[in-house]
Amino acid sequence: MKNQVIMVTGGGGSIGTQLCKKIAQDLPKQLIILDIYENGVYELQQELIHKYGNKIDLKIEIASVRDSAQIKYIFKKYKPDYVFHAAAHKHVPLMENNPQEAIKNNINGTLNVAQCAHKYNSKCFVLISTDKAVNPSSVMGATKRVCEMIINLMNKESNTHFLSVRFGNVAGSNGSVIPLFERQIEAGGPVTVTDPKAERYFMSIDEAAGLLLKAATTDKSCQLCVLDMGEPVNISDLAKQMIKESGSNIDIDIEYTKLRSGEKLKEELIGKDEFIEYKIFENISVVKAKDINFDEFKNKLKSSHNLEVCTEPEDAVRWLCSVVEEYNPIGIWSYILNK
Repeated sequence: MKNQVIMVTGGGGSIGTQLCKKIAQDLPKQLIILDIYENGVYELQQELIHKYGNKIDLKIEIASVRDSAQIKYIFKKYKPDYVFHAAAHKHVPLMENNPQEAIKNNINGTLNVAQCAHKYNSKCFVLISTDKAVNPSSVMGATKRVCEMIINLMNKESNTHFLSVRFGNVAGSNGSVIPLFERQIEAGGPVTVTDPKAERYFMSIDEAAGLLLKAATTDKSCQLCVLDMGEPVNISDLAKQMIKESGSNIDIDIEYTKLRSGEKLKEELIGKDEFIEYKIFENISVVKAKDINFDEFKNKLKSSHNLEVCTEPEDAVRWLCSVVEEYNPIGIWSYILNK
């Protein structure tokens, strides 16, 4: 990243913050941190200024990725070489209740930033994706799968290298189960687990950020990477281990609350119509993505960007079902759509 102009959207979030810290170590020509949430960005800004002083040309942009005019202005102003797109709504149950907002922020926001990266000749655009985009059962997962499809399309039509990087849960991130368990243990319990059989992939936030930077150096033929997450972790076992290691002198119960709307028992990293082509680094695999009908996809994207599908929640979910064939809603939307 040295001597490059780097932009990180969602730079005040968990993974965005760690990315910025990693990038700063390389002393880039310029680092642009873009986020709509000023408090997180302010704290990061002060930390980086304290550590690096004038060694980094640090720029802060408070803006929403939904605002296409503002995003165009920012790209025209800085013309970033590398764009790491971490801005997204990621909380599964909240997005189940707000599918229009998930579409506006995740899909339309990604399209806005991606189109600007193409227009202003960025070298590389990296989408931070998720294992929940594989055979999605949630609104959030379905929107992130559409984002991956956008990246696939852009990579075929642009001189900019567009790349999706898919991985599972980041330990310690906002919304992660680990800090939740820590708070519950500190309060004396109970520790809430959705299901005794629930499993998730985990990776440290530092490792995830480092691998994202490595992935950005791959050649343009690669448009989807998956990080090696190791073996999935049983959430109930994780809770028991954390209770044991806490050293609490009181008995702390585990309470099973059942899966929430949109949640699966187990996540996947590779779809049924995908396969690993080769490894570019020890922990990064290149995945051959499912072929899509780009003309049909473009037409559906137009309706999304014009917000035609965002008036009613049910219309938004039906639109997602029409775009992502493998999207199989569970929970409240399965009930509503099948009435």
